[in-house]
Amino acid sequence: MEDVIIIGLGCAGYTAAIYSARYKLKTFLVGAEAGGMGNTAAEVGNWPGEIEIRGPDLMDKFKAHAESFKEQVTLKIAFVKDVMKIDGGFRVLMEGNESVEGKTVIFATGSNKRHLGVPGEAEFSGKGVTYCATCDAFFYKNKTVAVIGGGDSAVEGAAIAAQVAAKVYLIHRKNTFRAEPYWVDKVKEKKNVEFVLERNLVQILGDKKVTGIKLDKPWNGSETLTVDGVFIEIGSNPAVDLPKKLGCEIDELGFLKVDQAQRTSVPGIFGAGDLTSGSNHFAQFTTAAGEATVAANSAFNFLQSGH
Repeated sequence: MEDVIIIGLGCAGYTAAIYSARYKLKTFLVGAEAGGMGNTAAEVGNWPGEIEIRGPDLMDKFKAHAESFKEQVTLKIAFVKDVMKIDGGFRVLMEGNESVEGKTVIFATGSNKRHLGVPGEAEFSGKGVTYCATCDAFFYKNKTVAVIGGGDSAVEGAAIAAQVAAKVYLIHRKNTFRAEPYWVDKVKEKKNVEFVLERNLVQILGDKKVTGIKLDKPWNGSETLTVDGVFIEIGSNPAVDLPKKLGCEIDELGFLKVDQAQRTSVPGIFGAGDLTSGSNHFAQFTTAAGEATVAANSAFNFLQSGH
């Protein structure tokens, strides 16, 4: 039986594994995608010690660091289907009916991208509709795209898309942005970005692939815009299905409720990163790493004390 099973291969998961390994805990680290949401950050400029680094490159460094603890850490790429309570700990069921048992669990599952739920979105997903502008902008070189949203991911995505696309519409339902001013300023410098404010996307148009979008109000005399791609960047929902099923308390905003020691309401279960109520719901690499550090320490203390 493992000492700790960490579910999630992003910033929080890797950090928790590094600390649990330093505590000499037998650690099983598992997740469906190495790097997680960290891979969607085209440019990271707020990780201490790295003035500027790509998200995937930073996640590669985290992964290499965690894997350097060869005696303590087992890393597996797999989708986790279920987690259940057993005598003396927990059983984690993965795809292919593989399972692993551990005395404690740290959930570092992050969040899932939100969908608009408009006509055409599901139909053209993967055919011009994408949820990661920084991942997929390269495929729209010299084309016209729309980025939907007003937060960091949308504004950063528009800045990245503008480097390759001929034209970028940044569509936001308000006239001000929630995004960090740094990214807003960068987008304003791009001559091929047009701000379409106080408008909502109500339909995605196309045949075999995206050909345009429809707005709720006319823009420059028309309710439709011709585009080749639509990047939906309207935020994320915390990935709490597994801890919720275990009986862990969820807060009023849908996040996994943790105390200052990153403990959940279920003994032996801890949480770290974007899915938790910690750090004032401020989803950053730095806050995820901080929460993961505390969670690993709390798992160690739990194992030492037995409760």
